[in-house]
Amino acid sequence: MLLIYSINNNVLYTLNYINIVVIEYLELVKKEGRRRGLSNKTIITYCNCVDKFFRFNKKDPRKINKNDIREYLDLLLDKSRSGNTINVNLNAIKFLLKDVLGKRVTVNIKFSKVPKRLPTVLTKEEIKILINSIENEKHKLMVQLMYSAGLRVSELLNLKVQDLELEKNYGFVRGGKGNKDRMFIIARKIKEDLTGLIEKDKLENYLFYSNRKMPYNIRTLQEIVRKAAKDSKIRKKVSCHTLRHSFATHLIEDGYSINEVQSLLGHKSPETTLVYVHAASPNMIKVKSPLDRL
Repeated sequence: MLLIYSINNNVLYTLNYINIVVIEYLELVKKEGRRRGLSNKTIITYCNCVDKFFRFNKKDPRKINKNDIREYLDLLLDKSRSGNTINVNLNAIKFLLKDVLGKRVTVNIKFSKVPKRLPTVLTKEEIKILINSIENEKHKLMVQLMYSAGLRVSELLNLKVQDLELEKNYGFVRGGKGNKDRMFIIARKIKEDLTGLIEKDKLENYLFYSNRKMPYNIRTLQEIVRKAAKDSKIRKKVSCHTLRHSFATHLIEDGYSINEVQSLLGHKSPETTLVYVHAASPNMIKVKSPLDRL
């Protein structure tokens, strides 16, 4: 509804017109994102970023220029937003301009460097203690599969029986991050348990159901892992994603290459996987303290 009743009615009309145009372009961002195969999560993130940008800018989207973008990113910097947040906002705005509006705007702004923080990783012994602390057999199997295959929690909960090739020791993640499929390994230790679960519950669709015959939600599994870490008296901050970090690091420690681990994790760039080399045990890279040589 256009609110044109004040002395500044021209300004109000302009603002409401821009709001309507922005809403239209947000719909175009959604459609173009789906057409290009972006995940729903990425599309929602892009829409939120674009919406916030225009709340700040209040210009017709077709009149946006490089200075407008720079001013907005400077504002985010002033608010101490993380490098990753700034990068995502820049990507969202560029997606709108180049892919939706078809504007030939060269945005020569260097991406903010994302601070390189090493992930929290459990040792192999801590993984064993954590898994053994889980009494519920189905919950234990879920955690074992998540760790042993390096799965994200959403990927685990979306697994279907037809995604598994148990005889060949591998399975497929369907529509993972970036809406991509990838292969994952299945540990021989849990093959019999997975087969037994499928046969016992006569599963034909999702692999894991609760006792109420409903698919598990992410929060439930997060609580299972959190409780297991507490019962195991592990002092590190442990989440479902910690198991994925641990999986990758342990593979590096076992001598597998960056390219092999990258493929199993579904990373787009080897640089993303490289962090696990730094998180690996110093024994893996055969480094000894100089103090020990004095």
